[in-house]
Amino acid sequence: MGEEGMVISNAENAIVKKNRKLTILPLIALIFYDVSGGPFGVEDSVRAGGGPLLSLLGFVIFPFIWSIPEALITAELATSFPENGGYVLWISAAFGPFWGFQEGFWKWFSGVMDNALYPVLFLDYLKHSLPIFNHLIARIPALLGMTVSLTYLNYRGLHIVGFSAVSLAVFSLLPFVVMSVLSIPRIKPKQWLVVDLKKVDWRGYFNSMFWNLNYWDKASTLAGEVENPSKTFPKALFGAVILVVSSYLIPLLAGTGALNSSPNEWTDGYFAEVGLLIGGFWLKWWIQAAAAMSNMGLFEAEMSSDAFQLLGMSEMGMLPAIFASRSKYGTPTISILCSASGVIFLSWMSFQEILEFLNFLYSIGMLLEFAAFINLRIKKADLHRPYRVPFQTFGAIMLCIPPAILLVLVMCLASLKTFFVSGAVIILGVFLYPFSVLVKERNLIPFIAEQHAVPPSVCLKDQLVVSQLHQEAVDDASVSLLSELSAKTEQESSEIRFI
Repeated sequence: MGEEGMVISNAENAIVKKNRKLTILPLIALIFYDVSGGPFGVEDSVRAGGGPLLSLLGFVIFPFIWSIPEALITAELATSFPENGGYVLWISAAFGPFWGFQEGFWKWFSGVMDNALYPVLFLDYLKHSLPIFNHLIARIPALLGMTVSLTYLNYRGLHIVGFSAVSLAVFSLLPFVVMSVLSIPRIKPKQWLVVDLKKVDWRGYFNSMFWNLNYWDKASTLAGEVENPSKTFPKALFGAVILVVSSYLIPLLAGTGALNSSPNEWTDGYFAEVGLLIGGFWLKWWIQAAAAMSNMGLFEAEMSSDAFQLLGMSEMGMLPAIFASRSKYGTPTISILCSASGVIFLSWMSFQEILEFLNFLYSIGMLLEFAAFINLRIKKADLHRPYRVPFQTFGAIMLCIPPAILLVLVMCLASLKTFFVSGAVIILGVFLYPFSVLVKERNLIPFIAEQHAVPPSVCLKDQLVVSQLHQEAVDDASVSLLSELSAKTEQESSEIRFI
C-alpha cells in the first residue's frame, strides 16, 4: 500500500507540473502533417500513373485499402496504451522488448528519412521561381538553415508545434480552395479518364500512393502528451482521414480537369505551374508560399513524433536515460537533436531514393504492427480498450489482409539497392538491442530504473491516478499484460548477463 501511495503521489505531482497537453484540433493538424500536409508531392502520381485516371482512382481506392484500416488499428492501440512510444509499446506488449526495440529502430530510421524529404521538397518548389536553388552553393546552406531553425521551434514546445500546425494547415490549403473554384468553368471531365498503360511506372506509382497515404500511426508516439487520449485520438484520426483525402482529390480533380497537360509535366512542384495557368502569377506565388509553409508543418510534425518516440523508448529502459531528459519547455532535447542530425545526414539523397528506402522500412514495421494487433486481440481479448475497432477476431484479421498485401507489394517492387540498404539497417537493429541491454546491465551509461522503464509500470501508474482522480476502475487485464512484459524484460536481461 505504501508503494502504491507513493506511485499515486508521484504521478499526481507529475500531472500538476506537466506541460500543456494537445487537444483535438492541434492533434488533427499534427496527424494531417504526419500523413500529408496537402497535395504537395502528389504530382508525381500523375506522371507515374501515365495520366490522371490511375492517380485519381488511387486516391479514392487506397484510403479504403490502407488509410482507414491503419487509422482504425492506431485508434484502438493508441487508446489502449496511451503513453509516449506508441507502436513500440504495442509490439513490446505483444511480442516482447526485443521486437519492440526493432520496431522502434525501423520506424525512427524511416521517420528521419521521411523528414529529410521536406527541406528538399521546399527547395524544389522555390527553384521554379528562384533558379539559384538548383545550385549546391545555395541549396546546401538553405537546407542546413531550414533544419536548424525548424528544430529550434520544435524544441520550444509541443503545444506551440500543434497550434502552429493548425495555422500552417489553413494557410497551405487555402490557395487550393481558390484554385479549385477558379478551375470550375474550365473543367472537362473526359480529361480525368486519360491513361497510357504503356507508360505507367508501377514502382513509382505505388511508392507515391503509399507515401502520400501512410504514417497514420506516427502521432501515437506522443500519446502521453494528448489530453484525454481515449476520446481525443479516435475523433482526431477520423477528422484527419477526411481532411487528407480531400486535400489530395480536390486539387487533382481541378488541375487535371482544367488543363490538358502532358503527364510528363506532372513532377514535384508542378502545382505552382497549375496555379499560374489557372489563376495567374499571384496564385503561383501563393501556392509556392503555401508549399514552403506546408513543408515546415511536415517537418515539425515528423520531428515531434520521432523525438517523443525516442523519449518513450528511454522511459521503457530501451535507450539511455539522456533520451528522456526534457527541456524547460517539456520537449526531449537530446531526442530532438538526434533526429535533426539524422535529417541533415540524409538530406543529400534524391527524393525517389529516400522515398523508396523509407517505404520499405515502414512496410516491415507496419506488418509487425498488424501482427501485434491480431495477437493482442487473440491472447489478450480482455485488455482494456477505450476505443475498439467494431469487429470480432475474424473481422480484425480480415481488416489487416488488404493493407498487408499492399505492404508486401510495395516491398517486392523495391530496387536491389533498397533491399541491401534496408537489410543493413535491419541487421544493425538486431545487434543494437543486445548491445543496449549489455550497456545497461554493466551500468556503463545511466538508464531509467527498471521499475519505471517498462510499459507495465508506466501504464499502472496512469491507471492508479485515473482511478483516484476520476473514480474509474483499474483494468486487471492491462496490469496483467504489462506485468508479463516486465517479466520478459528481466528474463532477457538475465540471459545476457549470463552470456
